[in-house]
Amino acid sequence: MELPSMTELENFIIYGKVKNFSIAADEAGVTQSAFSFQMKKLEDIIGVKLIERSNRGSKLTPEGEFFYRKLTTILPNLRAAIYDVQQITGKKPLELKVGVLASLGDVLMNQHAAYFHEKYSNIFITVYSMEKDNLIQSLENERIDIASTFISDEMKVDSFDRASFRTDRLIYYAPRLSISEKKISARTILKFPFVKYPSRYLMTTITEAYLIQYAHARPNAMVQLSTPYAIINYCKENDAGALLPERLLTALQENEELSCCNTDPVFDLKTHLLYKKSNPKYRVMKLFIDYVIKLNKEIKVNE
Repeated sequence: MELPSMTELENFIIYGKVKNFSIAADEAGVTQSAFSFQMKKLEDIIGVKLIERSNRGSKLTPEGEFFYRKLTTILPNLRAAIYDVQQITGKKPLELKVGVLASLGDVLMNQHAAYFHEKYSNIFITVYSMEKDNLIQSLENERIDIASTFISDEMKVDSFDRASFRTDRLIYYAPRLSISEKKISARTILKFPFVKYPSRYLMTTITEAYLIQYAHARPNAMVQLSTPYAIINYCKENDAGALLPERLLTALQENEELSCCNTDPVFDLKTHLLYKKSNPKYRVMKLFIDYVIKLNKEIKVNE
């Protein structure tokens, strides 16, 4: 008996989630015609019509719905078995894909990844810097296994498991302004040229909400830049300031007293790891998640 390939089965699951050939093909990373061919081949091998096609679109047949429910249980267990046996033999490293919110800076997660790999040499970690929408979509589609991010009210994250691993403080960074005070008010921040992320970025939403709440105005941005590293470099060369994570500035040794100051009131945000327990790599993912949580608890105590 001929059996379908893993690719055909995994792509059928993608279709079952979105019920649209164009969207499913895009998420699978193939052309729509290639995706449609795979689904037709899957139906031919099984001998059952799984997808009803018409001029108005497509949908799963009752048999397709039944097969989709079965596969969403079977395939993760099969992948987990493959990952586990690879770990037992030690012949093939297991890759964990970690997405980091762009404004948090991937240098911090890179440091965690390097240390973790020293302890678990057969686990290879790839870190991606991503913005909110891409981060959540990639986690949903299992292009990444873990996401490190702030969370805002409008983000749809109820389908994910989460672990809050630290509270990050945003501070005002303006090395050329030489602000002597230890604290700066939201109103004072708006008196100086301000550097921020593009409008679609999560950090823009968060920082604007803070400034509107405490200064009753949006910042008039001098420039919009897409990474914290670009913002830091711009502020070092121009008379401008920005709100950035203290943890990142410390890691980059940019937290000198005359370069940074706390906001008044303080600007603290909880940072979360988002993931799915149903992910077949969960056993290994939990090792990394527990490591990050433990590390940040120890840092908090030391501070």
